[in-house]
Amino acid sequence: MATKNVDVTKTDDERAPQEGDAGAAAEAGTGTGTGTDADGAGADGQPAEENAENAENAENAENAENGERLEPGASGDSGEHGESEEPEEPDAFEETGPSGVGQGAGAVVSAGLGLVSLSGGWIGTVAAARETLVGQLKTSSTASVATQVKAVYGDAWHTTALWAGLFALAALVTGVAVLARPAFGAPGRPQAAWIKSVAWAGISLGVVGLLLAVLKYSDALLALPSTG
Repeated sequence: MATKNVDVTKTDDERAPQEGDAGAAAEAGTGTGTGTDADGAGADGQPAEENAENAENAENAENAENGERLEPGASGDSGEHGESEEPEEPDAFEETGPSGVGQGAGAVVSAGLGLVSLSGGWIGTVAAARETLVGQLKTSSTASVATQVKAVYGDAWHTTALWAGLFALAALVTGVAVLARPAFGAPGRPQAAWIKSVAWAGISLGVVGLLLAVLKYSDALLALPSTG
């Protein structure tokens, strides 16, 4: 019995180190497995980082594309808002009615024609010279003195008076038209004072020129000298 107990005791003592060795082996195996799992996780971690970088790059590229697509629209919207927000400036050159430039020009023309009517102008001088030449060609040397004077000088004088009268009449018509123009224009817009003054000056000169032309043509003024 004692021997059996010793054997049993020895057997228990022998089994204890064996169980300790088995536990250590199990722990070593567990550690090895854990290390292996850690290595595996580390191995799997490297592709995970690459995937994260690829995902981030893809997201950045997508954001860039979206930004490029939105920029034209955003600029267009800002342009539209800018156009709508800009106040419309009034046109400084916008005419609200007749400016009176034509009336002023007509008044000046009337005054100029009135001045020309006093002398007959260059056209009257040329016409008188032509009439003198015609009278010399048509009058024979045997004609009477009165006939020669009338043909050479009298007709030329009358021609000058005729052209002066035409200029005077044109000055009268132009001046009256300028003064009467506001009656047919925009109501409530008075005519400038200087336009009225120049137009009245043209009318006055036209009246004087027309009167002189009538007197010269009828031989009441500066008649031909008597040959008898």
